[in-house]
Amino acid sequence: MKQKQPNLLFVFPDQWRKQAVGLFQEDPVLTPNIDRFAADSVTLTHAISCFPLCSPNRSCMLTGCYPLTTGVTTNCKTGLPIKLNDDAVTIGNVLKEEGYSTGYIGKWHLDLPELNTVSAPQSGARNWDAYIPPGPRRFGFDFWHAYNANDRHMSPHYWEITPDKITPAVWSTEHETDVAIDFIRSRDRDRPFALFVSWNPPHQPFEQVPDCYKEMYKDADITYRPNVTGDGVAACDKHLRNYFAAVTGTDDQFGRLLRHLEDEGLVDDTIVVLTSDHGELMGAHGYNDHKNIWYEEAIAVPFFLRWPGQVAARQEDMLFNSVDIVPTLLGLMDIARPDTIQGTDYSAIFQGLEGQRPTSAFICQYPGSIREHEEAERLGVPIAAFGYRGIRTQRYTYVVRRSFGAPTAERWLYDNIADPYQLAPEQLGDSPASGEAARLEQELAGWLSRIGDPFILK
Repeated sequence: MKQKQPNLLFVFPDQWRKQAVGLFQEDPVLTPNIDRFAADSVTLTHAISCFPLCSPNRSCMLTGCYPLTTGVTTNCKTGLPIKLNDDAVTIGNVLKEEGYSTGYIGKWHLDLPELNTVSAPQSGARNWDAYIPPGPRRFGFDFWHAYNANDRHMSPHYWEITPDKITPAVWSTEHETDVAIDFIRSRDRDRPFALFVSWNPPHQPFEQVPDCYKEMYKDADITYRPNVTGDGVAACDKHLRNYFAAVTGTDDQFGRLLRHLEDEGLVDDTIVVLTSDHGELMGAHGYNDHKNIWYEEAIAVPFFLRWPGQVAARQEDMLFNSVDIVPTLLGLMDIARPDTIQGTDYSAIFQGLEGQRPTSAFICQYPGSIREHEEAERLGVPIAAFGYRGIRTQRYTYVVRRSFGAPTAERWLYDNIADPYQLAPEQLGDSPASGEAARLEQELAGWLSRIGDPFILK
């Protein structure tokens, strides 16, 4: 007998690294609501962002497919024809077909900026932003209170049915939580709901956070991670307190969502997921306001899933990639997965049953600048053959990078147990030599073959 269909509340702040969660005791950040939520949830300690950049990884998270399949191989930006493929099947499409009341609130960043097609959009969209009208480009989400890309956290805007902007004078995370609570309160009670809430903070601009949260960190004793060195130190001092303030602010708003589920008596009937699209270096390895690289601060993301009575609370160290989210959720919800999905259903593991676990998670990056795209077209070479590819295992990170125009590839092997801050990698040049690196390169080659990735290892 098929189970009663659960509701789904899927919340994902942008650019929130795994280290910035209080319970992990890495960054000195306050997340009391999330810490309490984790006590009732499966907490993944090895959740991985497949492509640690906004648009590409969002496409993975919502479709269960890799970026080459979704068509989103860099950010959706002005000057490039990058968008989620028209024939993509998202979890929104699937759940709508299953009779769910579907909703999307916040940052989307999976469509063309309107300025790519018109010089003066009726919607007033600027830069990478876009009004996405009702129809197939909303990919199954019926309720829509969203924007494509806009980093004005203290003066946000949104679109719903028409091109007329909605401009609340409140911090974006708080406003989107208000809208989410109203969606749940006014839902069709004869149907299950699936609501996706995409908060932009703690994404930059880091200073755009209410003062009440900044005050909490103004005089705090902040210790840098050991890999915050060189040019990263000064900029880190400027941004880190604001970043933590934004995380604590999102924690407050997450607490509001949880309390509303309690007030409505929906806790037992609702799967709640809290995760992120990617992390943030925040001074590590000399990078600030940066994520599109293989370091742990970028690829390691928080992932919590709560479903009382169905999924036992615990910490779980299984490797779990972005593309595995959709198939696993559909498995938990007892809904058939579409044939398009490339990720793996690990719902049995979440439910405490026996099941095959992955030995590695595939990570990738494709060149994304307009200059690189133009040069690749001029030379007649596939741009997807460049960038970096790698795998994250329980212990190692192995990466091969082939820079555009460089004659040979570069290789790095990180032992994340012996060297948790990734300060002393084995640099292997154009050959994996032998031993562990050779084994990992063979495993990476298997991933490339399965995905159909044209990256050249040799």
